[in-house]
Amino acid sequence: MSTVTLKNIKKIYPFTAEDAKEKKKLNKKKKNEVVDETKEKVNLQITEQGVVAVQEFNLEIADKEFVVLVGPSGCGKSTTLRMIAGLEEISEGELYVGDRLVNDVAPKDRDIAMVFQNYALYPHMTVYDNMAFAMKLRHVPKAEIDRKVREAAEILDITPLLNRKPKALSGGQRQRVAIGRCIVRNPKVMLMDEPLSNLDAKLRNQMRAELLKLRERIDTTFIYVTHDQVEAMTLGDRIVIMKDGFIQQVGTPQEVFNHPYNLFVAGFIGSPQMNIFDDVQLKKVNGKYAVELQGHTVVLSDDKQERLAKNNVPEQKVKLGLRPEHISLATDGTGVEGTISVHEMMGSSVHLHITVGDKDIVAIVDISNMTFGQVQELHSGVTVKLVFGGNNCHVFGMETGINLEA
Repeated sequence: MSTVTLKNIKKIYPFTAEDAKEKKKLNKKKKNEVVDETKEKVNLQITEQGVVAVQEFNLEIADKEFVVLVGPSGCGKSTTLRMIAGLEEISEGELYVGDRLVNDVAPKDRDIAMVFQNYALYPHMTVYDNMAFAMKLRHVPKAEIDRKVREAAEILDITPLLNRKPKALSGGQRQRVAIGRCIVRNPKVMLMDEPLSNLDAKLRNQMRAELLKLRERIDTTFIYVTHDQVEAMTLGDRIVIMKDGFIQQVGTPQEVFNHPYNLFVAGFIGSPQMNIFDDVQLKKVNGKYAVELQGHTVVLSDDKQERLAKNNVPEQKVKLGLRPEHISLATDGTGVEGTISVHEMMGSSVHLHITVGDKDIVAIVDISNMTFGQVQELHSGVTVKLVFGGNNCHVFGMETGINLEA
């Protein structure tokens, strides 16, 4: 069983001299600033024990599942991966691989392989020797080493490269070699730390497709770290979204896209990111929940009605989230009024940057069925009317930022 279970995992880095100075500064008593200092202290994640990088991380990863940890730089995703690999000590909590507690097990004995961001290949060795090196250290029979290396090379389409050295390879080829070096070991768990970040956009797209094919051919569990939400959405069976060391939401790509738990997830998942309108009225119209934006009222869909009613959500001011692809141009002259400030032609669609009141938003308009003249009319300074469906509205608490349907 290649399951991985993390129970209340926490990573605390002891104070450095610089941290101690910062802590001392934060702990100074100032009149009428006690609350502000507390907020600042929480944001810096400085405790009496040290600087907290990962907080109360709980996750169960199933056998052969592909899980992606995603979040902005500094959110703790790579630290979590390194704790699973054994490269970082776990400060608190328990880590299980299968049924085995591995907190104090050496990295080499965890049956885990890791692909690093910078490939970490030996420059003086050939591709063949790089892939075979770990097995040679374990005194695996020569014939078995040769068989496994050539099988992995065949899977990754790098057989013609086996006699080359890393300096003679492209970035994509080096990444394949790094992956091959891991899969020859047939590990229970494969860890990947932003493996595509050094590649150009075209090659990154190709390698994403290769990784999807690879996971179908090898029998292992994948844990993948990235800051790129497109990679997360395309690769993961489930996505773990992190911020400031905390898990914000865990779910399938569709779940986190269609039902973001809070404003952070809503803004992080999706490209362009979700538009957020402040001070929108959530009210009831004929017993049904509706949102009112600039006098334009939209009744929410039945599934949203059910979830809001289940949570006994009262009428209130909310933050309204609308994804760019869910905003359309009105054809009957009704809707929310805005003025185009920038238009970006994207082939079959145009990205319109529109000023609505004091808010700048983005709408993606499909132009495949529009005439050339209609498209030309969508330029800066033009006033347009915008409409959206009740099934695409996301309502968040003004104070908490949490989805009221959650």
